[in-house]
Amino acid sequence: MSLVDQGVLRDAFAEVSRFRSELYECLTARGDALFELCDALLCTDGPVRTLVDLALAPEHRRGHGALYGGLNQGRINIARLRRALAGMPLPRAADGRLVLAVDVSPWLRPDANTCADRAFCHTFGRGEGKHQMVPGWPYSVVAALETGRTSWTAVLDAVRLEPGADVAAVTTVQIREVIERLVAAGQWQQGDPEVLVVLDAGYDAPRIAHLLTGLPVEILGRLRSDRVMRRPTPPRVYDPKGGRPPKHGGEFVFGDPSTWGTEQAVTTTDTRLYGKATAQAWDRLHPRLTRRAAWLHHDGPLPIIEGTIVRLVVEKLPSGGVNKPVWLWWSGTGATETDVDRCWQSFLRRFDIEHTFRLFKQTLGWTKPRLRSSKAADRWTWLVIAAYAQLRLARPLATDLRRPWEKPTEPNRLTPARVRRGFRNLHAKTGSPAGAPKPSRPGPGRPPGSKNRRPAIRHDVGRVLATGEAFSRPAHHKVGTKPRRVG
Repeated sequence: MSLVDQGVLRDAFAEVSRFRSELYECLTARGDALFELCDALLCTDGPVRTLVDLALAPEHRRGHGALYGGLNQGRINIARLRRALAGMPLPRAADGRLVLAVDVSPWLRPDANTCADRAFCHTFGRGEGKHQMVPGWPYSVVAALETGRTSWTAVLDAVRLEPGADVAAVTTVQIREVIERLVAAGQWQQGDPEVLVVLDAGYDAPRIAHLLTGLPVEILGRLRSDRVMRRPTPPRVYDPKGGRPPKHGGEFVFGDPSTWGTEQAVTTTDTRLYGKATAQAWDRLHPRLTRRAAWLHHDGPLPIIEGTIVRLVVEKLPSGGVNKPVWLWWSGTGATETDVDRCWQSFLRRFDIEHTFRLFKQTLGWTKPRLRSSKAADRWTWLVIAAYAQLRLARPLATDLRRPWEKPTEPNRLTPARVRRGFRNLHAKTGSPAGAPKPSRPGPGRPPGSKNRRPAIRHDVGRVLATGEAFSRPAHHKVGTKPRRVG
């Protein structure tokens, strides 16, 4: 091993140790139990099936009562943990630009009537292969994307969406706070390329771009194929008949090629999976806003939010499906061919966050616990994020402990699940700042044969709407009572 490699490993080991110490300082109540729970999550062999099984890991020196007590009565300094995540080394694009992806992932709780703050979560599949609305806890996650084919991201923030929340407003506040933390941590400085934020079709990209005016960010979002945009206002021409001058130009109908006109930029790229990818760009197009929904209470005249429309068409799909065109809206104007390629390639990289969600749910067991309190669910979510951050820092230190049927992989190309297999060996070298457990005896509990005289309260299921208007489905609060409507 060369001296350069030894220096890289030494720096990576120092980063892991520093983050573990900072994580322990963020746990302000029941910190020992929460820290050892995070270590058990990292060192357990195989996927996490149930929460209580983590109490059997050697790294968790306390009983299962301390495990649930830490989640239910513990406290985490979320603001400090967010700053620690923002200060970690982050992946960047080829031009040094930070690329962030924002998406919502649900923690489904369809039968948990005693859980508060549940909302209807949009899901796809679940047996019938169609869109469904299932009660649960939706979480909005912000992650920094890497370049190239990878299943790694750098999760920076997670916010649980309350019932009746305005998704665009919550996402705007979340992105603004993430950008401010990145600037405070020195991740972005004056003169650096603006941060690119990539959104899927469920977000109102033009509105979010308008709300984030003044920040060093660019918004890239997917649009539906039935949208209609407007061209810039034509030059004012004297009309002898008078009348108000037009505010919008001609229509740009996505489904009508006769309205497109001449593109400002066209690129063609040969790809391995999709064949030939052709991207067309039209500059200075904007949606025609009306005083409805999110713009109902807007003060003053409605803004004109100009951007660039990018139409991406590929030759084939790896799955063999119908290769429909993808329409993107970029908040910048005057796009060059380099900007067009950067936009659609960054949008394809957005799907890496789906690999992170799958790792959280299938390997780290994010949605496995049957917790009643939404606050406890938030603590468990942040423990999962902290565990994933340690895996990302341990990438240079991990050894490929592959199964006999798996192909060998280069050390720098290991997936998060394969890095987790060898984390127990690393954990033995880093040590644990958690104190030793004190001997104790479990309480007597409820006397045998006695009934529960305090039945749990049933809660309504709300819904997250783009307009912020609250909606709830009536549910029985106690046995024998009438349903009531909230909102």
